[in-house]
Amino acid sequence: MKYFIAIISVVFFLSSCSKDTEIISNTTTATINEYAPVNPPGWPAPVYNFSNNDVTYDKFMLGRHLFYEPMLSEDTTIACGNCHQQYFAFTNGPDHNVSHGVHDLLGKRNSPALFNLNWHTLYMWDGAVNNLEVQVLAPLANPLELNLSLSNALNRLSKSTKYKNLFKKAFGDTVVDSQRFLKAIAQFMGLLVSYNSKYDKVKRGEDNFSASEKNGYDVYKIQCQYCHVEPLFSDYSFKNKGLPINLYQDSGRYRVTGNPSDQFKFKVPSLRNLAFTVPYMHDGRFVTLDNVLTFFTTGVANTPNLDPFMAIPHTVSVQQKSDLLAFLNTLNDYKFVTDPRFKEIH
Repeated sequence: MKYFIAIISVVFFLSSCSKDTEIISNTTTATINEYAPVNPPGWPAPVYNFSNNDVTYDKFMLGRHLFYEPMLSEDTTIACGNCHQQYFAFTNGPDHNVSHGVHDLLGKRNSPALFNLNWHTLYMWDGAVNNLEVQVLAPLANPLELNLSLSNALNRLSKSTKYKNLFKKAFGDTVVDSQRFLKAIAQFMGLLVSYNSKYDKVKRGEDNFSASEKNGYDVYKIQCQYCHVEPLFSDYSFKNKGLPINLYQDSGRYRVTGNPSDQFKFKVPSLRNLAFTVPYMHDGRFVTLDNVLTFFTTGVANTPNLDPFMAIPHTVSVQQKSDLLAFLNTLNDYKFVTDPRFKEIH
């Protein structure tokens, strides 16, 4: 745990020291390239591809401001960025197992990591949202999160000189409407692409695994790949992994579909950036990766709709666990969590 805290301290220091990008027009080649959508070589085609949301620097910057704007909460105290902090790979961080909303109200789920969102088909732990452009509406309306209607949010923005100027830079005039609002935030979130871990560098021929990491890669292929498929390290499906039912009595995907076969199923998270996304699982019940691996080998509960793969006994030796942890550490993208394009802006 001390090692983890040290990592986060370094990440926070690097992030806070990086110079912020000025709000300038999207005119230079360097700026255009830096703020263009990313589709890394060897990755599948993204589901959300910006075909109806032309990316520009100024639209991205508007979205960035909105992501960190506390005006978009009922009591003007929190923003999306409070529950999705960059140096924790855009999760709520290790201090909270579930999200904290307006009036310091507690949510019922751990804030999911925000990266590589263009490859998701559904969003949220239960898949309640099916398009990146409307994803923000869920936390905006949630009484335990931002608790603000879209109309009130737009009304507040339209009265702000700052946002009139930002909307004019992005769209050519000061009109603040729902379509522009949603597309701008989608541009910010859609550019949160994590693809510069050691694993990625190995795949690009820029680095090599150590012996332990290579052995851990082999363990991953046997024990983890069924759910956590390369290169995104999730298939983004919904599975019941046998977690004992928590105090929230959260039925997961069933709350959306009403289908009994979806009871206690939650979205499979990515294995990328695990050094930063503690605590783990939809309710943040595990605080170390050791806890997670112990659960998968000895703690799976025979709950309704248990995934067949989880019903199979999974055993790993002490050495295999050590090697697997070494491999999982190759999935941490330090460049992503310190990238100045994504840091909080005022």
